[in-house]
Amino acid sequence: MSEAVIPAADPNPGALEPLPLTGERTVPGIAEENYWFRRHEIAYARLLERCAGKVVLEAGSGEGYGADMIADVAAEVTGLDYDASAVEHVRARYPRVEMIQGNLADLPLPDASVDVVVNFQVIEHLWDQGQFLRECLRVLRPGGELLISTPNRITFSPGRDTPLNPFHTRELNAAELTELLIEAGFEVTLMTGVHHGPGLKALDAKHGGSFIDAQIERALAGEPWPAALTADVAAVTIDDFAMTTEDIDASLDLVAIAVKP
Repeated sequence: MSEAVIPAADPNPGALEPLPLTGERTVPGIAEENYWFRRHEIAYARLLERCAGKVVLEAGSGEGYGADMIADVAAEVTGLDYDASAVEHVRARYPRVEMIQGNLADLPLPDASVDVVVNFQVIEHLWDQGQFLRECLRVLRPGGELLISTPNRITFSPGRDTPLNPFHTRELNAAELTELLIEAGFEVTLMTGVHHGPGLKALDAKHGGSFIDAQIERALAGEPWPAALTADVAAVTIDDFAMTTEDIDASLDLVAIAVKP
């Protein structure tokens, strides 16, 4: 769910093998991937309190680090992913997560069985986004919340008719995401966005105007990264990002909370 980069050597080769970087998901513990990992992680960190004491489904749990974060506060967390290797990885690495394999367009859960559905950086990969959101509505209890994030089409694939990331089927702007959620039967209570904070803005300037482009160019080149770029990427934390409702169309990622009436 990010632009794939060249993985660094595993400092602990005896540890559980990480999932491979394919461009479809991000994983922790890789220096060159750290920017994308932290950019995804901020949504979990900022909305984690919404999961406290709740029965939570993470629909599209990927590597599983987010579901494991949720397990710190939730009464119960189930992860769901279509990819068999991801399911087995999560079961081995994050035993607190009840992991199941399934189709996001046909969630294998009963009606009104969860309090919160988490869906971060996934909906842009789905062919039938409306069907998925209707399934989220179905499995949520009345008053339950869908926590969702996705790249902002305006900034992620600017000026393009098709997504820049080949794993994305349809990217959305804030108005389009809001419309999809309402059409599925949700009430949207928050639409906010992730932006670069001061430190990342300084790195934009340092790396030729775009810190993101500098990383993508090196990844596509297929060559070792410059030490300075690797160090800057590895040092990024979630505190380097800001989440605000202001200037939503300029945001990097959209983050929304939608409620089942």
